[in-house]
Amino acid sequence: MLTDKLQRPLRDLRISVTDRCNFRCVYCMPKEAFGRDHAFLGRDQLLTFEEIARLARIFASLGVKKIRITGGEPLLRRDLERLVAMLASIPGLDLTMTTNGSLLAEKAKALRDAGLRRVTVSLDSLDDAVFRAMNDVDFPVERVLAGIEAAAGVGLAPVKINAVVKRGMNEHTLLPLARHFRGTGHVLRFIEYMDVGHSNGWRLDHVVPAAEIVSMIDAGMPIEPVEPNYRGEVATRWRYRDGGGEIGVIASVTQPFCQGCSRARLSAEGQLFNCLFATSGQDLRAVLRGGGSDGDLSDAISGVWSARQDRYSEIRSAQTAGLPRIEMSYVGG
Repeated sequence: MLTDKLQRPLRDLRISVTDRCNFRCVYCMPKEAFGRDHAFLGRDQLLTFEEIARLARIFASLGVKKIRITGGEPLLRRDLERLVAMLASIPGLDLTMTTNGSLLAEKAKALRDAGLRRVTVSLDSLDDAVFRAMNDVDFPVERVLAGIEAAAGVGLAPVKINAVVKRGMNEHTLLPLARHFRGTGHVLRFIEYMDVGHSNGWRLDHVVPAAEIVSMIDAGMPIEPVEPNYRGEVATRWRYRDGGGEIGVIASVTQPFCQGCSRARLSAEGQLFNCLFATSGQDLRAVLRGGGSDGDLSDAISGVWSARQDRYSEIRSAQTAGLPRIEMSYVGG
């Protein structure tokens, strides 16, 4: 089993298929940093579907059991269902995707038919005005809800819904969001606002701690803790005491979970990163396009992972604040 210096296995791979997104969420791709003149990756810089599938098979041979397709917004990548079909053919792989839901209603059936098993949708508020302000492109919440309904309707269920919580923007809408999805079978997860990259103007006082989020929900609909599904699960689980389902809370700021992290990230141009807060990556595209064999690629991946000792969230301090971290939109969160 391939492990890093802290004995963490390589089990999960997040694959970004594009660095582009049609939203400009204030906590991820704010307009100030990602304006109309922003230089996104060119088509020839992106890994092809065949290159991605080849790498995915090698990662699977090294122990990866779960692949999550991300972006940017992955559904902006043309013919994405063709890649889904390639990845779905890899034996023993749990294949899922994270999306902002804007194009999900029209794409859900094709994705399911191609072999996608589950989907996670980002939805920060049910309040339309708040949601439009957070995505900052005036996109209506109804269209994301339609995407969630379409996904569930074709069997991409239960749907996971991720809500980033930023103080002063949407914390007052958390309880209505929880009420909406309670009893639906879908799993709502609240995420502490994270200091990923340098473009989102992150400040600690913008973070609503997980303990506060749990208290808000518990005050309106009593909940109790649940054991994790598996070692290294990022979300702490809570269930409604009346049996109405469960929620999750991802607390990477106030309750770091670096010790159990088993995730690697592959950027759309083939850079391999060991951590969401990484400062640099390993160029696998150069190996791919330089004629490297599967053995060469396996050795490159193994070398990076076996040397890994990242634990940014555990050591977050004034000394780490100025590090040149990658942007969340570049590696899909």
